[in-house]
Amino acid sequence: MNEQELKQRTKRFGLRMIKLVESLPSTSTARTIGNQLLRSGMSVGANYRAACRGRSKADFVAKTGISLEEADECLYWMEMLQEAGIIPNEKLKDLMKEADELVAIFTASIKTARAHLNQAN
Repeated sequence: MNEQELKQRTKRFGLRMIKLVESLPSTSTARTIGNQLLRSGMSVGANYRAACRGRSKADFVAKTGISLEEADECLYWMEMLQEAGIIPNEKLKDLMKEADELVAIFTASIKTARAHLNQAN
């Protein structure tokens, strides 16, 4: 997957998070979790875009690491929605799979970039 494709994929992920949060019930718990989910879900793509504009490989690694953390945080908040009985497992299955895949992509990308950093030193 190239940089442009991943930028689009992370943007679609953020848009899906918006739709999910908008569909949550109007309870204080759902709103609190939804706010956290919205922040982390939209941050995945924003930080990846920043990583692509990084000034160095080290900057790329650091900013991609933030995208990785935010994608993993999305998984946490979606697990909370499921386990609290706010959203059925089936409704979150595909989004959670996408978050897992993004975590894997960012992890591999960081490993590759670090390897290139170590070769340069």
